[in-house]
Amino acid sequence: MKQPLLMDINSTVYLRNESLIIIDRRCFPGEIRELICPGCEQVAQAIEDMAVQGAGDIAITAGYGLYLAARELERNGRESQGNAWDYFQAAYHRLVNTRPTGHHLKSLLDKILNGLETEQDSWSAEILNGIRKAIEKQQRRSELTGQWAERVLEDGDTILTHCFPGPALLHMLSLATANGKKIQVIASETRPYLQGARLTAWSVSELEVPVTLISDNMAAYCMDQGMVSKVFTAADRIAMDGTIANKVGTFQLALAAQYHKLPFYILGYGGPDRRCYSAADIPIEIRDSQEVLSCAGVKITGEQVQGFYPAFDLTPPGLVTAIITDRGIHVPPLIQEYWSSRD
Repeated sequence: MKQPLLMDINSTVYLRNESLIIIDRRCFPGEIRELICPGCEQVAQAIEDMAVQGAGDIAITAGYGLYLAARELERNGRESQGNAWDYFQAAYHRLVNTRPTGHHLKSLLDKILNGLETEQDSWSAEILNGIRKAIEKQQRRSELTGQWAERVLEDGDTILTHCFPGPALLHMLSLATANGKKIQVIASETRPYLQGARLTAWSVSELEVPVTLISDNMAAYCMDQGMVSKVFTAADRIAMDGTIANKVGTFQLALAAQYHKLPFYILGYGGPDRRCYSAADIPIEIRDSQEVLSCAGVKITGEQVQGFYPAFDLTPPGLVTAIITDRGIHVPPLIQEYWSSRD
């Protein structure tokens, strides 16, 4: 079975000649286009512009941005440790503020900063080592999450997805196929960046799993017609009370699934954010309204029309059947038990 490109971040975000190369996901699947980011600012801009998507991959990309900031310091020399640290902190805040809703980005950068030996002359080597460890951990976490998720699939299931739930979804489907389960996928297109169409549907098709693309407003109809047996999405942040922050549209899918008595699963990878207790602690990123006034670069409405684009919404824990992580399957009210075992 052919493995999709998105299964391995090392194929889409990597260093070459002291620049970060990002394979622009806005162009998938029709074009493989490289973005060359020579410095931290270019990396931050690429994250904001949605050239890289998926919470875990965004975090790794931001880690590389911090690496490039350290390399710049080393190339230019440091006037003093204090000045260098101020510059480095400014780079950190620039990257953290690119996507405020998801916690993976900040969590990884905090871990990198807290692990730095600030008296060392070279921070970049430490940072690069931390990124490599994070990639290995992320890949293993995706595999384990996919293995747990495969257990809830039954032969003949048709699952509905939203946005791009990440590599765990692909591992889940690969394992289900290997175990003889015939699974089909319905992917919502996920406006305005069409991640469901360009990333999810394409990647699933690369696994040779049957996949059907629908527009975002068709999901309830498909449920009502008996076309869906389970719903799977990911989460950009999970609160300790089980509240889910994910791509906008997730909440309405959860409502429709509850009405139709369908299981609603979250691929939760590394579990909840321990510093986030409830929905009130999750900031919602409001993106440029112009992004919903166009589709694929084409203006779709009149010049006087205004747009509104909250990039995420919040799904209450009562609408979620289970949160599936690398450590097992959890009911939302008990998701805090994820942290009862050590990393």
